[in-house]
Amino acid sequence: MRGEVLYFISILSLTSVVGQVSYSIPEEMAKGSLIGNIAQDLGLDRKRLTSGKARIFTGDSAEYIELNRERGVLLIKEKIDREALCGQTTPCALHFQVILENPMELYTAVVEITDINDNTPTFEKHEIKFKISESAVIGAKFMLERAIDADVGMNSLQRYTLTKTENFVLKLKEQPDGEKIVEMVLQKPLDREKQEEIFLVLTAVDGGEPNLSGTAQIHVTVLDANDNAPLFTKTVYKVTIPENASKGTVITTVSASDADKGSNSRVTYSISNTAAGVRDMFEMNEVNGDLILKSSLDYEKARFFQIHVQASDEGGLTDSCKITVEVIDINDNKPVINIMSQTNVILEDSKSATVVTMVNVQDLDSGDNGNVQCAINENIPFTLKPTSSNFFNLITDSDLDRERASEYNISVTCTDEGVPSLSSSVTLTLQISDVNDNAPVFERSSYEAYIVENNTPGLSIFTVRARDADWNQNARVSYILEDSSVNGVPVSSYVSVSADSGVIHAVRSFDYEQIKDFNFRVKAQDGGSPPLSSNVSVKIMIQDQNDNPPQILYPVQTGNSVVAEMVPRSADVGYLVTKVVAVDVDSGQNAWLSYKLQKATDRALFEVGLQNGEIRTIRQVTDKDAVKQRLTVIVEDNGQPSRSATVIVNVAVADSFPEVLSEFTDFPHDKEYNDSLTFYLVLALAVVSFLFITCLVVIISVKIYRWRQSRVLYHSSLPVIPYYPPRYSDTLGTGTLPHVYNYEVCRTTDSRRSDCKFGGAGSQNVLIMDPIDVTDTNDNPPSINIMSKSNMVSENMKQGTVVTMLNIQDPDSNENGKVMCVLNENIPFAIKSTTNNFFTVVTDSDLDRERASEYNITVTCSDEGVPSLSSSVTLTLQISDVNDNAPVFERSSYEAYIVENNTPGLSIFTVRARDADWNQNARVSYILEDSSVNGVPVSSYVSVSADSGVIHAVRSFDYEQIRDFHFRVKAQDGGSPPLSSNVSVKIMIQDQNDNPPQVLYPVQTGGSLVAEMVPRSADVGYLVTKVVAVDVDSGQNAWLSYKLQKATDRALFEVGLQNGEIRTIRQVTDKDAVKQRLTVIVEDNGQPSRSATVIVNVAVADSFPEVLSEFTDFPHDKEYNDNLTFYLVLALAVVSFLFITCLVVIISVKIYRWRQSRVLYHSSLPVIPYYPPRYSDTLGTGTLPHVYNYEVCRTTDSRRSDCKFGGAGLTDSCKLIVDVRDVNDNKPEINIMSKSTVISEDANLYTVVTMINIEDLDSGENGKVQCFISENVPFNLKTSANNFYSLVTDSDLDRERASEYNISVTCSDEGVPSLSSSVTLTLQISDVNDNAPVFERSSYEACIVENNTPGLSIFTVRARDADWNQNARVSYILEDSSVNGVPVSSYVSVSADSGVIHAVRSFDYEQIKDFHFRIKAQDGGSPPLSSNVSVKIMIQDQNDNPPQVLYPVQTGGSLVAEMVPRSADVGYLVTKVVAVDVDSGQNAWLSYKLQKATDRALFEVGLQNGEIRTIRQVTDKDAVKQRLTVIVEDNGQPSRSATVIVNVAVADSFPEVLSEFTDFPHDKEYNDNLTFYLVLALAVVSFLFTTCLVVIISVKIYRWRQSRVLYHSSLPVIPYYPPRYSDTLGTGTLPHVYNYEVCRTTDSRRSDCKFGGAGSQNVLIMDPSSTGTMQRMQSEKSILDEPDSPLEVG
Repeated sequence: MRGEVLYFISILSLTSVVGQVSYSIPEEMAKGSLIGNIAQDLGLDRKRLTSGKARIFTGDSAEYIELNRERGVLLIKEKIDREALCGQTTPCALHFQVILENPMELYTAVVEITDINDNTPTFEKHEIKFKISESAVIGAKFMLERAIDADVGMNSLQRYTLTKTENFVLKLKEQPDGEKIVEMVLQKPLDREKQEEIFLVLTAVDGGEPNLSGTAQIHVTVLDANDNAPLFTKTVYKVTIPENASKGTVITTVSASDADKGSNSRVTYSISNTAAGVRDMFEMNEVNGDLILKSSLDYEKARFFQIHVQASDEGGLTDSCKITVEVIDINDNKPVINIMSQTNVILEDSKSATVVTMVNVQDLDSGDNGNVQCAINENIPFTLKPTSSNFFNLITDSDLDRERASEYNISVTCTDEGVPSLSSSVTLTLQISDVNDNAPVFERSSYEAYIVENNTPGLSIFTVRARDADWNQNARVSYILEDSSVNGVPVSSYVSVSADSGVIHAVRSFDYEQIKDFNFRVKAQDGGSPPLSSNVSVKIMIQDQNDNPPQILYPVQTGNSVVAEMVPRSADVGYLVTKVVAVDVDSGQNAWLSYKLQKATDRALFEVGLQNGEIRTIRQVTDKDAVKQRLTVIVEDNGQPSRSATVIVNVAVADSFPEVLSEFTDFPHDKEYNDSLTFYLVLALAVVSFLFITCLVVIISVKIYRWRQSRVLYHSSLPVIPYYPPRYSDTLGTGTLPHVYNYEVCRTTDSRRSDCKFGGAGSQNVLIMDPIDVTDTNDNPPSINIMSKSNMVSENMKQGTVVTMLNIQDPDSNENGKVMCVLNENIPFAIKSTTNNFFTVVTDSDLDRERASEYNITVTCSDEGVPSLSSSVTLTLQISDVNDNAPVFERSSYEAYIVENNTPGLSIFTVRARDADWNQNARVSYILEDSSVNGVPVSSYVSVSADSGVIHAVRSFDYEQIRDFHFRVKAQDGGSPPLSSNVSVKIMIQDQNDNPPQVLYPVQTGGSLVAEMVPRSADVGYLVTKVVAVDVDSGQNAWLSYKLQKATDRALFEVGLQNGEIRTIRQVTDKDAVKQRLTVIVEDNGQPSRSATVIVNVAVADSFPEVLSEFTDFPHDKEYNDNLTFYLVLALAVVSFLFITCLVVIISVKIYRWRQSRVLYHSSLPVIPYYPPRYSDTLGTGTLPHVYNYEVCRTTDSRRSDCKFGGAGLTDSCKLIVDVRDVNDNKPEINIMSKSTVISEDANLYTVVTMINIEDLDSGENGKVQCFISENVPFNLKTSANNFYSLVTDSDLDRERASEYNISVTCSDEGVPSLSSSVTLTLQISDVNDNAPVFERSSYEACIVENNTPGLSIFTVRARDADWNQNARVSYILEDSSVNGVPVSSYVSVSADSGVIHAVRSFDYEQIKDFHFRIKAQDGGSPPLSSNVSVKIMIQDQNDNPPQVLYPVQTGGSLVAEMVPRSADVGYLVTKVVAVDVDSGQNAWLSYKLQKATDRALFEVGLQNGEIRTIRQVTDKDAVKQRLTVIVEDNGQPSRSATVIVNVAVADSFPEVLSEFTDFPHDKEYNDNLTFYLVLALAVVSFLFTTCLVVIISVKIYRWRQSRVLYHSSLPVIPYYPPRYSDTLGTGTLPHVYNYEVCRTTDSRRSDCKFGGAGSQNVLIMDPSSTGTMQRMQSEKSILDEPDSPLEVG
């Protein structure tokens, strides 16, 4: 609206009151001044203002007025300035609203602001400037700026005044609308020479009381006229410039001046009247007179330039000058290189000075700039020689070596002599062709390799490698085995070498006991012509294997020996009975023997020393100890695997021989054996006597010979001391003899005299002395003498260690004899002078053999003569190794895969570590570090080869028991002390399809009458039943598919391929047979696949009688009971103890199931309640009402604006009226009235969150506003009144899905272009406990090894709650249940905070193999929510039970023997050893071995079955009495064993057997006891058998009576199962709120159904290991027929 400021707010409410009040006040009232009593004026009580929370809403940020609720008055909050608030608008008013709540009311108030004279007239500019030419005419008008006064009415501007001046006068001009314009008029001409500037003051005065005024200063500048021409400072300018000057270079600057001012004095420069091409070469800066180079100069083209320049001012006056430019020549041409001829390839044996390339060089410059010098790069065997003017030849300068450099890049650089010098270069590539001048060189000076004995022929031992520095065919190396012999046999019969690869193979299988090592040489020959070769020494060392069992030397074992060790009855503890002596022909740890007592008549009496084999008593011998003691000692070596031997030691506990003989008369004497022993003893005595006599004769002969020698050599008893003349030569070679006689001394070994010969005197020996001074010249090089030298030094030597001592001699004198010595560079050694002419070579820095194993130290000694002479010597120094590098694995960690069911001993993969040291220090051994996997040592899982690092599987792995495990391998070198490093290894077991599917439903029993019933009214797709199966494998091996293998009518039924659902595929008719038999096959997806089949009986009928008439052919319980009785009797006869246990378990289970059937089955039909579905319409659609927007226009005091145009010089004025039209230049303003920052996630729909008011100051369409919010948020924006909106909830909130919303409210007007504003509201969603904890898995399975320590942590269950804070705090509770009648809390416990499950007791696999329980996870909300999960604990077996031998039964005095006829052929079955192991898995796999036998060549034992068979034809020479000791071992880690002695009689008749077996003592007492126990066992078994029959008959009669009571018909009842049940895979949904928990057993036709209690424990448990689901069931008392039913309801 025009002429006022409008603030308008409208609020729509259920109850609204509208009223208005007006006030008038002057501006600039003090803060807190009273405006009026608004409570009284509106007729409101002051209490209403307080209770309604009355507040003022002004619509903008300026709040000038405040409301005092207690007094009910309006007060000035901020001082009001009318001019700032309304400007020139009259009247000026403030509009605001008073808002009350509860109920909501709205009142409008207006306060008018009146003006006071508080503003002075002001000019916009304090200084007004004019520029007037001195030639201006009289009467010229100049418009002045009008003053502004913010006040209105009489307080506004009234008149103007101007200070007196001779040149100007002030004139007021009135417009038709009454407005006055002020002008300044020129009344006298201006003269710049008299006064260049004029200053005036303009004053404006208003009409207020008192008057207020304002001033502005007028500054007039008098402008000059153009009356002076420009003038140059010089008429001619001279300048020089080099020809390489760059473009843009300022060559010179010309200057001209003008006496005028301003624009009349501004001079411009230009080139004029010049030669052609100059303007292209140069340019002139018009402003400053700079002459600038425009293009490049060339001295050869132009050497001189003349340029004419003109200067002009803006008035057209000019002047001119001339510039002379001289060009200076520079060196700007590079030499040009031309290749005349070139050779690309040259032989490496080319002679020196061979021409390679001819080069010509040209330079276009002259003088020094044209003189050229050429050179090539350094350190190459070539040189460049000039031949003629500008021609050069590239020739060889020294010998070429292709192996040192096979190619040369020769850079030829030519440079002239200019300043600066210019150069050019060209690169020539020259190939060096190869000549066969290098023999192959082996990588090592000698080789050593190891091979384990008993190797397979053809095995690769190792590889020798030689490298040839030549190329191509000359570098092709062939390997040849040099001819030599090993123990007289050609080496080629031991090993062979591959000619191409150098791989050395074993030709034969080696035996460590025959040969331990051998040497040979391998030659490496290249393919050159002629060929060159080198050879290397190879040493093969055979490593021992444990292939020989220990051999027992004492006591000597014979079949009929009666030798026994005698122990007196007075023997004390530790008495040495005897010593078992054994040897092992193997070496190393394979020969370390240990002795153990395997069997003894009395184990508490004797012990065997583990290391020395000494048999000692471990307690005092008493009279009660038996005289005859039989000890079986086993001797084992330390190999892998170990080998053993056994020896039987007979001990007699007696004080006299008669007592011993009375007990040992049962040992038969073997005369033949004694005779043989006597013969060998006599033969041994004769041989030893002969050797002794021979030895004496040899010793005496040697003594006599030495005595005779001493007599010949020394025939004088006095010593002879030879005399040597005192004048002898210096042995250092530096002395001279004083006489002309020298001595030639000849010494011999067989005489004490020495011969001396005197050389004759002559002219050659005469010293001539001539008095002539001889001047020394430097004609002798220094002589280097090595005083002492070390050929090898350790790499850990300290700095300064002396390696070599040198003496240097130079016969010259003075300077010619002074010597300085130096070493070659880049070596860690230095040479130091110690005394005159003595030097030492010492270490200068740390040595490292791994960086350099050998140094060639060149010592060069030079004298100081002219010219200098020098000598040199090369010292070769080997660096010996120190163990300073630990082995380093090739990888930081290893991972490997192995498929389950592998064969034990399979190689999995190889770890490798390398040691930078040498020889023994670099020999790496691999060790498996001690650790455990599931409580079992890792060594029972894998082993590592110490030499090769190959990791082998010790056992066969099962993916279902263990999927992966970790361990660490240590690599240790052979140094002292050894260094080591370790690496982590992870073995992952890969699944094989080794488990067939297991059908869970329907349960298959031999005599089951259960059938699924299909009504004849069933339509297509009718669900008959569902086959449920699982597979314990993983991955695709566990993917199951179901197929119909066989059916009575294939056209009636089909099976779902993936879900196993059996449905009808057509309409059932009356013609379909009642009895339908379906065979369903369940296959997994493994390779190869495994399958299981299940038979489903389907009854197509509408009533039970129809079904029963067809299903009478099912076997009845009688046959089943007869079979059960048969097996029970059979089990009773075999193992009485097992039978009793089994009987107790069966009776307990029968009674428990009978009691359950009494409770759970009272009706033949199930009750299926129907509950209607619950629908909730969660969708809502809303529409927005119309939107009314208001255009608010703010203007000044007029919609017209005045534009005034001023300017310098002569002026005129006019008035322009501008009508301002509205454009869309104001964005909508968003005001938040009220706002909630937090809202609960269970808030109701349409809850108001925020109230918003929108204002747009534009009018018309530009002021109409539409608002919307961001998408995909559960909120909506609704309009409540004009420009008022409410933000409300539009759908349900969920904090778990989104805990915070950033809601953007955007408001756009309808202008063109549209403008918009937006505001973002942040809203927090507070949590409500609406989420129960959820376990990470639907069920858990864990394994624990038996014999665990109580309190052991088994595993951890974890559940997560999507809520927050206290609502998300999860506690774990063990649900009450029982395992075998014992509370589950006595088995395991669960940590309430962490979910860790601990074992409460130690488990025994033989007692319990697995058990189930449930754990509840409960959050901390109120009320708390919970969920539960099923946990299955599986006990893993340990090898804690030794095998038990069932047959043959062992007794102390048994005479039982197996008889073998002498006509028995090879493979005759003598007997079978039967044993069992109560452990499971591989711990129960038994192997049978023959530990000891009277004749090992006659019998063998089957490794797997324990069958004892003959391995050759029985002969008449075989002894009748044969005694076999069989050991039975299981496959556990460590293994356990049992032994059994089998007596075998080789005879055709019983008398022959009895005559041999009469030596066994008969124990009448033992036989009597045996008879007693046999009679007792027979009585007990008979009693138990009779009791069992009575119990079974009683149970059958009781069941028959119960069936008469419960089933009022003699026909069997087929229970009806509802077709709608939960999907056991956990992906289906339940159609009703009631589900069944079905427990099925294998030996009963009844199933137990439990009804879960209603309440908060209504958790759906999906367990893939069972077929039932449990949800809450509603109890129905109508299903209970008995009032005392124990069924739990609720």
